Amino acid sequence: MRNNLLPALANRCKRAYLPLLFLGGSLLAGCSSDKNGDRVLFSIENDLQLGQQVAQQMDSTYRAKGQLLDRNSPNPRTRAAYAHLDQVVNRILESDQVSYREEFAWDVKIIDDPNVQNAFATPGGHIYVFTGLIRFLDSEDQLAGVLGHEIAHADQRHSVKQLQKQYGISFISRLVLGESAGQLERLIGGAAGQYLGLKFSRDYEREADEYSVLYLGATNYYACDGAAGFFQKMQTLQNSGTIPEFFSTHPAPGNRIHDIQAHAQQRGCQTTSASNTGYQEFKRNLGL
Repeated sequence: MRNNLLPALANRCKRAYLPLLFLGGSLLAGCSSDKNGDRVLFSIENDLQLGQQVAQQMDSTYRAKGQLLDRNSPNPRTRAAYAHLDQVVNRILESDQVSYREEFAWDVKIIDDPNVQNAFATPGGHIYVFTGLIRFLDSEDQLAGVLGHEIAHADQRHSVKQLQKQYGISFISRLVLGESAGQLERLIGGAAGQYLGLKFSRDYEREADEYSVLYLGATNYYACDGAAGFFQKMQTLQNSGTIPEFFSTHPAPGNRIHDIQAHAQQRGCQTTSASNTGYQEFKRNLGL
């Protein structure tokens, strides 16, 4: 019966060239639209499973290096830094613009590497921020802009969509089933945020920028174009001949700053923040 169903399902999804697979007795990829209105041939449960595997591997890698900061550390300054970072993330999540606010984990972890100016979010919403990025940024608006961008990648399911394009459905299904542990380790092994060897398309990067503006504007707390300030700093480094680590996983077309600012103007959201007074203390708590 399964073979008889596949052609009809594939035709309905207009994905006749892609196989439909089953995972644990349930359909791995369905035809119905997700919360974002997209037709992704993977369920949200698959995002959660894959994200959990990536997060476990990341945690293990950075813990072994002594770089994963413990949010339950006996050091009160480390705990205070986590409380501050959690507050930034929660303000974005409480904007009522994040589709998978309830379904995804949205836990955030700090990696102590002052030489890496990066952040990323896995499928399912596990967020990693490097101390090099926190030290590099001047304000909480800029940090919120970057976090909004990374949250958008997870919420819009860009990782799964990109993996589907690059490697195919059967490859991802093996990862989710735990049948390609060695391959998962190799893909994650780039470290410094280069998890899964993934570089998002310019369309996905542009979409994440736009959602960052939407999220921050809806908080009524942060300057909605906070990400533009971050890219302005990055552009300064690039113009001086320094290639920031962030560009290894995030393409930076020249009009990106302009596009973010234009999107903010179009939305009519505030481009000045309510307060950034706590950001320097946040950095000091991390010894930055």
